[in-house]
Amino acid sequence: MEKDQTKILLVDDEPDIIEIIKFNLEKKGYKIYSASDGVEAIKMSEKILPHLIIMDVMMPKMDGIEACEHLRKDKRFLNTIIMFLSARGEDFSYVSAFEAGADDYVTKPIKPKVLVSKVKALLRRFKDENQKQNILDFESLIIDKDQYKIILNEKEIFLPRKEFELVYLLASNKDKVCKRDEIMEAIWGSDVVVGDRTIDVHIRKLREKIGDNYLKTIKGIGYKFNLPKK
Repeated sequence: MEKDQTKILLVDDEPDIIEIIKFNLEKKGYKIYSASDGVEAIKMSEKILPHLIIMDVMMPKMDGIEACEHLRKDKRFLNTIIMFLSARGEDFSYVSAFEAGADDYVTKPIKPKVLVSKVKALLRRFKDENQKQNILDFESLIIDKDQYKIILNEKEIFLPRKEFELVYLLASNKDKVCKRDEIMEAIWGSDVVVGDRTIDVHIRKLREKIGDNYLKTIKGIGYKFNLPKK
């Protein structure tokens, strides 16, 4: 992904915050758009289809968590990177954000250079992931990395980015146990702070969608992909 092709949507109800971030990202060649609340963010996203959304949590009309949940239900935004930039640093805010489908959560204040560095890292991971085109075929379960979807018993199921990445990671290592720290590093990265419950929440959501048979808990260690016996 070339930087001059990269569209970033900034969502915050504080114009000063928008201006500072916009100035620093535009210097790096990114195309910047803005919105002042969750409702406007959704409308703008549908119009421009951004590669990355940097969004506040507390906003009028619709907060960032609700806006994120809404976007993740739309297939067009399953691959969109969503970063929260918020003054709220409580654990429950982190958990709520990642449950809603966030890729990163950063607390204010943050130095512009650090934010630009994080943006670069997220976009680089996005590019690397999309260059890997893979399909895992387990007969009754097909995991299609090109389209971020799974086909379970011939029924298509589209998953939010992190849920898909998690099931893909486990399935592509089906003969080994993936330790919790390995999962955190592979899916969220070492520079992203998430709560201890994050993996468990995503596993629970996956089990609700594909059943209990495919994901096995290895108590005190991690998780393993499990092929049900015929």
